Amino acid sequence: MTSVRKHCLGLRLDLPTATKCPRLCPISDAAASYSQEVDRLSQLEKLQVLGHGNGGTVYKVRDKQTLAVYALKIMHGNTSGTQELDILRQTSSPHVVHCHQIFENPSGEGQILMEYMNGGTLDTYIKTQGRLSEDIIADISRQVLKGFVYMYSKNIVHRDIKPSNLLINEKMEVKIADFGVSKIMGRGLNRCSTSVGTCAYMSPERFDTERYGDYDGYAADVWSFGVTMMELYMGYYPFLSPGENPDWPTLMLAICFGELPSLPDCSSSEFKDFINCCLQKDPSKRWAASQLLLHPFVAEQCSV
Repeated sequence: MTSVRKHCLGLRLDLPTATKCPRLCPISDAAASYSQEVDRLSQLEKLQVLGHGNGGTVYKVRDKQTLAVYALKIMHGNTSGTQELDILRQTSSPHVVHCHQIFENPSGEGQILMEYMNGGTLDTYIKTQGRLSEDIIADISRQVLKGFVYMYSKNIVHRDIKPSNLLINEKMEVKIADFGVSKIMGRGLNRCSTSVGTCAYMSPERFDTERYGDYDGYAADVWSFGVTMMELYMGYYPFLSPGENPDWPTLMLAICFGELPSLPDCSSSEFKDFINCCLQKDPSKRWAASQLLLHPFVAEQCSV
């Protein structure tokens, strides 16, 4: 089996085990109007560090004149011609974090001014609020899957879906973020050859390249999505026991050769089947995002 380089192990598994299933509660951090566009970086003042994404650091910033709040990603190194910038320039969806402006200096370094999601990541949310209930998982799933359908219509695969790359705001909108390792596929193509992203959320075929060869990027996103929804519900990463050391060999063995994790017995049959449709080890048997939107677990209150 061809090994995946260990530097891609960007795990966020230290989630608390919680028994409560809260409702998504409003988050107060009002922002001013966005009617005036930001055309100079000098208009912005940094307020705090929000996190470190693929290839850059994200800050909470404020326009000194309008007081509108944004997120600013300062990218590391030369960004000329990067897929992330190309993707952000062509995406406009209520299910994808909005890019307001891209600043590039003559040396090729880029800074991306984005929509500020004041609830933070879903990773952070469940650490403070506890695991989420099925009805909330269903609502989140609808939003993310609609984001997938939009992205895939533009031949974009994300390749790093996980709780820390899904953001939430005070309107309880969940949006896909961080396209640092994403890829724009050629027309009619769905194969990827490089194993990038976070190992804990990689599908079996992304580890076992000798068996599968180039992998289907769209099917790989669905696997990562399924693992993420399980984690939000269970309160911990589902392929390992709470507190277990998430080293690379343990993850590879669990994902490629171990039994698939199961939801608690109290979970509904619809939810269990929904997760099963996502976590098929054979990528050809995984449901597509458009099919999952029609699944009874998410389709009850939403028609496509």
